[in-house]
Amino acid sequence: MVARAGGERDTPRASSETPGSTAASPNERAPSAVERAIERYVRHVALERGRSPHTVSAYRRDLARYAEHLRWRGIEQPGDIGEADVSAFVAAVRAPADGSPGVAPSTAARMLSSARGWHRFLVEEGLADRDVSAEQRPPKQPRRLPKAISIDEVERLLEACAGDDPLRLRDRALLELLYATGARVSEAVDLAVDDVLGDDGAVGEAVRLFGKGRKQRIVPLGRYAREALEAYLVRARPLLARQGSSTPALFLGARGAALSRQSVWLVIRDAAARASLTAELSPHTLRHSFATHLLEGGADVRVVQELLGHASVATTQLYTLVTADAVREAWATAHPRAL
Repeated sequence: MVARAGGERDTPRASSETPGSTAASPNERAPSAVERAIERYVRHVALERGRSPHTVSAYRRDLARYAEHLRWRGIEQPGDIGEADVSAFVAAVRAPADGSPGVAPSTAARMLSSARGWHRFLVEEGLADRDVSAEQRPPKQPRRLPKAISIDEVERLLEACAGDDPLRLRDRALLELLYATGARVSEAVDLAVDDVLGDDGAVGEAVRLFGKGRKQRIVPLGRYAREALEAYLVRARPLLARQGSSTPALFLGARGAALSRQSVWLVIRDAAARASLTAELSPHTLRHSFATHLLEGGADVRVVQELLGHASVATTQLYTLVTADAVREAWATAHPRAL
């Protein structure tokens, strides 16, 4: 199985489908060798590499899109894929031929990363002679600075969840935890009750978070987050748990099942509306605010890196640019010689 040279097959075989559009149903056809190899890789990622269900789902979606692109180009064997097919995939998802909106550069970069992981797997498993994706560069992405909200806005958001209703107690505990720890939304919904309890059975002074690649880190919990979690665990979670089957998940939905990431988005959106916050907020907004407020308070960037679970300090240093912008703006407003 020899991969084709990069310049071959710039023109796809005839097909009624459009490249770059959402993958269609196979309609009873047998899976191709490409699709079988993708399924084999997805199982490898899930079982042998221990990736989280969220990560595995993302790989599956991205590679289904890639398989559809290859099928449109008449490719059914992994060894028939060439460099031109990889680069055409990136171009197709960015600017579909049917005129539909393309994906963002960051999404295209993620899709390419999924495809490159699969191509490396093909070589390792002897399904292809070489990695035809190795030289493909991701789309250039504009540098996007993290968007944080002010401390006052955070407090308004948290106060919007005040109340004794079980869902309000849950929402307050959830948002307090997100802001106190800088946890990713996937880390928060994956928490079990035991992850926040100390040896005495009460909420501890730190929480155990599992980040990308299941890498564990311990992050302190402040008094406000601990009190909100205690109130939720004592007065709300038992009531929610009665509505569904037993689950160790910390945060539960109204029917007793583990809270989903999408539900966390809705919690924050509704709280922002009650707080009359006009900025578009997401779970990551509280993570950004956590990091920005720490740095503004004088925390060392390496400490913030550890708390956020960043593999590289360069990612954390983006937050220093945000605080530097705030300093420049304050200087320009207040300094008598700024004009």
